[in-house]
Amino acid sequence: MAWKIGMSSEDMGGNDARVNGEITREAAKSVGGLPIFTSRLLLWSFGVGVIPPAALVMALELRSLLLLEYVHVISGGTWTGFDLFMSVILGRILASLDLPGRVEVAKRLTPTTFFIMPSLASTAITAGIYLAESLGTFVLTSPWIIASGIVVIILTAQGFGIFMPNSLRIFIELAKPSPDRAKIARLNGINIRLAGVQGVMQLAIILIMAHLAVYPP
Repeated sequence: MAWKIGMSSEDMGGNDARVNGEITREAAKSVGGLPIFTSRLLLWSFGVGVIPPAALVMALELRSLLLLEYVHVISGGTWTGFDLFMSVILGRILASLDLPGRVEVAKRLTPTTFFIMPSLASTAITAGIYLAESLGTFVLTSPWIIASGIVVIILTAQGFGIFMPNSLRIFIELAKPSPDRAKIARLNGINIRLAGVQGVMQLAIILIMAHLAVYPP
């Protein structure tokens, strides 16, 4: 019985080794210096990221107020939900992982969100401006419109000034023969915390939009 158990453990060890070997070989494959799974996720992110602006263009071409409002609400809500999930849920998960685990998450999270997040943000903001103009609520002298403009400027500066440059730095690090895992984890951690800040600010702008809908200027 002991001999059979010993053989079973050895077999399991061999299976683990084969699985780990396959993962290592898969990770070793690269496209342009990046791991192949990173390149595939980046391509997928681009494909999904094209959808929101395409829907916005369709709404403007059709002059459909209903479709324009739908695009604004769905893109803004998805953007906010992404940020809150990343900070509240994913942030806690990453905090419980060791350094290699955080790096593996960053390798997959960064390319997946690289095009989607800017696409959602740009679409939500642009659709919101067109919608406000169509409804006659885009009054630049209104303190609520000014407040929403300030929040939008801050969100845009954070997204294109911090979030995307950090993502590019992660890609550059991943393309190196020996990536700095600590740097990757640190940059990804900054982006996760930034997502939390953006989520709170998006909740604030939703409050402003709700006020404008009920009490138009």
